[in-house]
Amino acid sequence: MKKELSLIALSLFAAIPAVASQQSDSKGFIDDSHLNVLLRNAYIGRDYQQGAQDRAEWGQGIIAIYQSGYTEGVIGFGVDGIAQYGVRLDGGRGRSGAGGIDFFKQEDDGRAKSELAKFGATAKMRISNTVLSYGTQRPELPIINSDASRLLFETYTGTMLNSKEIDGLEINAGYLTDEQRKSDDRHDSGLKSLSFGGASYQFNDQFSGTLYASHVENVLNKQYLGLNFNQPFSTGQQLVLDFNGYNSRLDQGYANELNTGRSNSIWSLAASYIWDIHTFKVAYQQSSGSTGYHYGSYRDRGGVGDGGNTIWLANSYWSDFNGEDERSWQASYGLDFAGLGLPGLSWTTAYVRGDNIKTAETSNGKEHEWFNQVQYQVQDGPAKDLKLKLRYSVLRVSSSASDYNVGGNEIRAYVEYPFNAF
Repeated sequence: MKKELSLIALSLFAAIPAVASQQSDSKGFIDDSHLNVLLRNAYIGRDYQQGAQDRAEWGQGIIAIYQSGYTEGVIGFGVDGIAQYGVRLDGGRGRSGAGGIDFFKQEDDGRAKSELAKFGATAKMRISNTVLSYGTQRPELPIINSDASRLLFETYTGTMLNSKEIDGLEINAGYLTDEQRKSDDRHDSGLKSLSFGGASYQFNDQFSGTLYASHVENVLNKQYLGLNFNQPFSTGQQLVLDFNGYNSRLDQGYANELNTGRSNSIWSLAASYIWDIHTFKVAYQQSSGSTGYHYGSYRDRGGVGDGGNTIWLANSYWSDFNGEDERSWQASYGLDFAGLGLPGLSWTTAYVRGDNIKTAETSNGKEHEWFNQVQYQVQDGPAKDLKLKLRYSVLRVSSSASDYNVGGNEIRAYVEYPFNAF
């Protein structure tokens, strides 16, 4: 019986397509090393409604990321590093301090930092197609996604494992014990520990799935499911269906701190039809349970601490439309100007409307947002890859839902220039 089971297991293993070993192709610690630099000038301004104080921050940042190769042999070793520097150009005089902007942390006297300098290093080890690393981490997963959308990057400290031994399958797991906020140079933001694990699998050219779970100590447990289906057509058109969902359970103590319930389930389903240079999308998003969907921010500010971009949902723009019992609908349109003779230029507009928001005042709070973004990336020449991005949002929230969200007008202007030093 044992022999039969062993043969069955061996047959199943042999049927799984493996991938070539990345470690066997290693060229060495130095020869495979790279240094990438990003120059970023960023501005976010918010003109709030309902009497809230307007906020705005403007800064210049430089981010240098070094990635070494791996030493040759069965087991390869390497070291990565990151250096970040930011200088405040504007955002003083009481204009800083918005949690959603978070370029420069306010000091105890209420003044924003004038500059930031942050450094981190990571030791890594690779066997075949599996990498184990410890040090400064920037996870980009649906269950923990460090925020890289502001002036400087949010980072974590801890251990992570990434494995791609089977074709189409990627496994990630980690244990993190520290979060460094993107707007500060100190490391302790209150996170005790965060553990996570999961995988994504490409079933075929059209269908993929992702499943992850995480535990933030003394805060919550969270699970994520993602499904993506792509149906191309012979005419060069394609239909994309994208499902994303989270299930969360707050610790009782954390729920008491927020004066809210403990459970939330939130999901979105988006359908995009791509026709040549046009993209048409509709989406529906639903939140249910005894609280809204909680993510991001920092533990010492009452947040979760699991990354500022840990919301892979269709209707997340300025507002996330993630209130308690909220449901929302979206219609959007995107245009790629490459087909009109302007490669690198694109425009996206979207309208999202949410209702049924439960607050202390109402069970039918409402909000709606109109989103616009124009982006241009230089295609060639000395300024190749230079990117200019201008984004404008108009958000309105009913007065009965003001303890959930605040409306206003938002402008984001980014100029980014990435280049490879070696």
